[in-house]
Amino acid sequence: MGSPFTLTLANIFMWKWEKNAICGAIGPYEIYGRYIDDIFFTFNEPKTKIEAVIKKANDFHPNIKLEANIGSCVSFLDLLINNKNGILYTSVHHKPAAEPCVVPFISDHPRHVFSNIIQAALLRAVRYSSTSDIFEKERRAIRLMLLYNGYPSRYIDTQFRKFFGRSISKSSMLPFIANENQFLVMRNTLLPKLTVKERETQHRIAAVPFHEEIDHRNTEEKTARITTIFKRKKPNKFTKTLFLHYTHEQRLHTLKRAIHKIFSEIFHDTIATDLRLIVGHRNHRNTGHELVQKRPHPTMLKPTPLP
Repeated sequence: MGSPFTLTLANIFMWKWEKNAICGAIGPYEIYGRYIDDIFFTFNEPKTKIEAVIKKANDFHPNIKLEANIGSCVSFLDLLINNKNGILYTSVHHKPAAEPCVVPFISDHPRHVFSNIIQAALLRAVRYSSTSDIFEKERRAIRLMLLYNGYPSRYIDTQFRKFFGRSISKSSMLPFIANENQFLVMRNTLLPKLTVKERETQHRIAAVPFHEEIDHRNTEEKTARITTIFKRKKPNKFTKTLFLHYTHEQRLHTLKRAIHKIFSEIFHDTIATDLRLIVGHRNHRNTGHELVQKRPHPTMLKPTPLP
C-alpha cells in the first residue's frame, strides 16, 4: 500500500519534472494539463519540433519516459479532444475494447443504483460534450447501452426527464434538447455544480478544524484529569533524576560512558551525587520518519452526513 504521502511526493516530483522539462518549451498561449502521470498540451509548431521536446523530456530523468500520442484528435483520460480548424471540440472517449455494459436492470441492487447510473452518464456527457450535436450522439449511445442491459424504455425516459428538468419541453414525446442554446444553458448550469464526491471532500475539509478543536479540548481535559490522578496516587519518581539527551552518531558511541565518568569526577562529594543521571540519545529525523503517518483519529474516519 505504501505511505499516504506517496501520491503527494509523486506530484511534487512530477511538478519539478514538468517545470524543467515541458513547461519551458511550451508557448504562453498553449494549453497544458496534467493528472498524476497523464499529460495533455497543445503545440502549434511542426511535428519535428514537438518530437524534439518529448525526446528532451525523456532524457531529463531515467525514471520518466513519455509515450506520445501526437495528432489533431487525441484522448486524455476519458475525454476525447478534436482540433478542427483551430477550434477544440470535446466529447466522451470510449475505448475500442470497451463493452456497453452496466449493472443489469434485473440485478438485485437497490433501486437508486439504476437511476444513479443514468444520471452519472448524462452528467458526464453534458460536461464533456462541447456542442449539442456531440451531446445528442452520446445521449443516443447511453440510451442504447441502457436498453442493451435490460432497462425499460419508459424508465429511461423518466430518468432522462428528471435529469433535463426545465431544459426540455414537457409536451415533447421524447426527452431531448431541441437547439444549441438550450444545451449551452443547461451545460453552463451543470458545470459549476459539485459532484457528490466533491461535496463530501469539501465537507470533510471544512469539518477538520472543528474536529481538531474538539479533540484538542478533549485531550487537554483528559491530560489535566489524568495528571491530577497521577499526582494524587503515584509519587513522582523522577524528582531527583537528571536527563541528558544527545543526537546519536557513530563516532559518539562512547559518549554515554564518558559523560557518566565526568559527572562522577566533577560532582564527587557534593549534593549533586544524590541526583540520578540518565543519558540517552535521539535518532536523526530521516526521510523514513518524515513520511510515516500514523492512523488518523477515529472521529475523522467516521462518515459525515452531507448538509
